[in-house]
Amino acid sequence: MTQQSPFSERTAVSLKMLVDLARPAAGLTFNHSKIRAKQSGGYISRFKGRGMEFDETRLYQAGDDIRSIDWRVTARTGKTHTKIFREERERPVFISVDQRATMYFATRGVFKSVMAAKLAALLAWTAHHHGDRIGGQLFFDAHCHELKPQNGKQSVLHFLNALVNPPVLKSGELLCDTLELVLNRLLHHVKPSSLVYLISDFRGLTPHAETQLAKLAQHCDVVLLFIHDNLEQNLPTSGQYRFTQTGHDVILQANAKNSFDYQQHFLDKQAHLQQFAKQRGMVFIPVNTQADVLACLKT
Repeated sequence: MTQQSPFSERTAVSLKMLVDLARPAAGLTFNHSKIRAKQSGGYISRFKGRGMEFDETRLYQAGDDIRSIDWRVTARTGKTHTKIFREERERPVFISVDQRATMYFATRGVFKSVMAAKLAALLAWTAHHHGDRIGGQLFFDAHCHELKPQNGKQSVLHFLNALVNPPVLKSGELLCDTLELVLNRLLHHVKPSSLVYLISDFRGLTPHAETQLAKLAQHCDVVLLFIHDNLEQNLPTSGQYRFTQTGHDVILQANAKNSFDYQQHFLDKQAHLQQFAKQRGMVFIPVNTQADVLACLKT
């Protein structure tokens, strides 16, 4: 296998790079928000119902399944009581990765797209080590590609291969060119009670897109990984800078006012996204393109 140069490793991912993350992923656990991992590798759902794990006994309520009546407590108290269970289940882990043009950028560290792919690979390997099903979504400027959650190492490799060799838009395939449409598709592909990771720079997060994300958080545990570069946070206060993308040059004339306004815009965006996540029970993790990818997931 051809070795990548240090420069190319900052701008693109290889299958070997993502496969090599299997070993460090073995030390990670899913400790986010409402998630409670058992040492056996299973998960206990926050949705109550019939299952293997007894939770509590309470007074019978209209609509309760009569098969769940706790006859011993009923006989002892003289009032009808019902057993409540938490369903122990193998939990689907769904990883949505932003692969739009804005992700192919960085001034320090690695491209946002590279950071996103590494995070996704670590999460996929961690889910595999826990014995969970791994599925995902890759979204681009005009289309999406979903992978159904499946068990086993092969499902991880299938996901990683899609990150390295992104599928192209097929003839007749429906366009998916806004974050709102991306999240709407995610909402319809992810099953309730899944653990969902959304890795993105969240460009184009409109109020309509936020509505789709809020709906997702009602039925799943959602973790938002916000990828950003230093320049997006701190614009130089002076000088002239040239940026190039797909053959087009953009000249930036920096000054103190522009720098302050730009920084304030970034801080407002990050604060809004963090507050939005908090209000809806989601986990928010900011990730700089210079960050240690493993350390980001240990928070």
